[in-house]
Amino acid sequence: MVALAAALAASPVAAQMKIEPMGPLRPDQSRFFELYKEMVETDTSLPNGSCTKAAEQVATRLKAAGFSDDQLTLFSVPEHPNDGGLVAVLPGTSKTLKPMLLLAHIDVVAAKRSDWERDPFTLIEEDGYYYARGTADDKFQAAVWSDALIRLKEAGAKPKRTIKMALTCGEETDNAFNGAEWLAKERRDLIDAAFALNEGGGGRTDGKGTLLVQTIQVGEKVYQDYKLVATNPGGHSSRPVPDNAIYDMSRALERISRHEFPVELNDTTRAFFAKAGAARPDDLGRAMVAIVKNPGDTAALAVLDTDPTFHSMLRTTCVATLIDGGHALNALPQRVEANVNCRIFPGHSRDEIRAELARVIGNDAIKITYGRDDKPVAKAPPLDPALIGPMEKLSAKYYPGVPVIPTMSTGATDAVYTGGAGIPTYGVPGLWSGPEGSGAHGLNERVEVRSVYTGRDYLFDLIKALAQ
Repeated sequence: MVALAAALAASPVAAQMKIEPMGPLRPDQSRFFELYKEMVETDTSLPNGSCTKAAEQVATRLKAAGFSDDQLTLFSVPEHPNDGGLVAVLPGTSKTLKPMLLLAHIDVVAAKRSDWERDPFTLIEEDGYYYARGTADDKFQAAVWSDALIRLKEAGAKPKRTIKMALTCGEETDNAFNGAEWLAKERRDLIDAAFALNEGGGGRTDGKGTLLVQTIQVGEKVYQDYKLVATNPGGHSSRPVPDNAIYDMSRALERISRHEFPVELNDTTRAFFAKAGAARPDDLGRAMVAIVKNPGDTAALAVLDTDPTFHSMLRTTCVATLIDGGHALNALPQRVEANVNCRIFPGHSRDEIRAELARVIGNDAIKITYGRDDKPVAKAPPLDPALIGPMEKLSAKYYPGVPVIPTMSTGATDAVYTGGAGIPTYGVPGLWSGPEGSGAHGLNERVEVRSVYTGRDYLFDLIKALAQ
């Protein structure tokens, strides 16, 4: 997203919507703020927070709006009582249309008060921004989904398509109890849907009051850690020998660092590079258009590879992230371990990439195993006009003149679980941030107040359009 904003910043095509100052809140916006504030100020970080508490708070609000007990499912497992979530269902009138799913995670990355300028779990408005952990990732979306169901229920709305909402925990912490994973495996019936709307899309400004772009996340790369292990009998460091586990691992990682996986494009990335490239009349823009026409264009590739995001979008990437080796200062190393984190281009299996790593290393003494092998393989959803069309049409209403571009995430979301369960999952436009991002996962996370309320209106209309 940051790279995309930079790619469009030089083009007058992108700079179409000036962001107007935020006026006083409407009554419905004030009600939303109360829900948003309660959600943000409920600590849901691991291990000290409680997603279960946050889910219960939302369930209480939904019940007050008229949802019955059988339309609300609070869930958790005994081993992780604080990592629970909520599924809510607003029944539709159609017997043929499959439901739609609104997905959001309510857990957040841990935040230390001593590191932040403000209390990370107190929602503060300052200079046109809301500051707090989770204001963007992902409690904005969780609050918008919850608020939308409340508004529809209180209005007596009768959508054709059943609307489901799943608020889950565990997205931010690998190896924790993940609610989306549990629902996909254990309660698929609860979230069964024709498609899901999720995080991952959104907008970027130029940092000077102009909205440059809105994106729709259509697919993501597959996250996979590989554990590399080199072992050796070791011995006394006063008698070194050529066969050394640290040297073996060093050579293996050096070979991985120099390896480039082949360039690949799919429907989403073709659309991304073509549309984003056309909006930038410079060498980078021309290279983006050229790579779509000819993926073997080495001159275009050399230009695109100067940008880390574009480099990653064009291929599988693998990088060393952790290393641990040796056991004493005066002994030859007996064991060295390294973690290699791969982001796999959709369409390739874990086994295929492990075999490629082994080929690149070229040393059978380096054993390669999976960090985890129980995650499903992310499936890229189609560029379905029935879904993309309404997103683009409503974007023209709320973000006039701003291009809407499909993009493939090089990161990871809970779409890996819903997509893996056969539910095409899309990261929707809406919330925007500046070129530096929102501070999600970092210090002093913030969102522009105008972005919150414009995004809320956009997403409410999108839900209604797709439910009809």
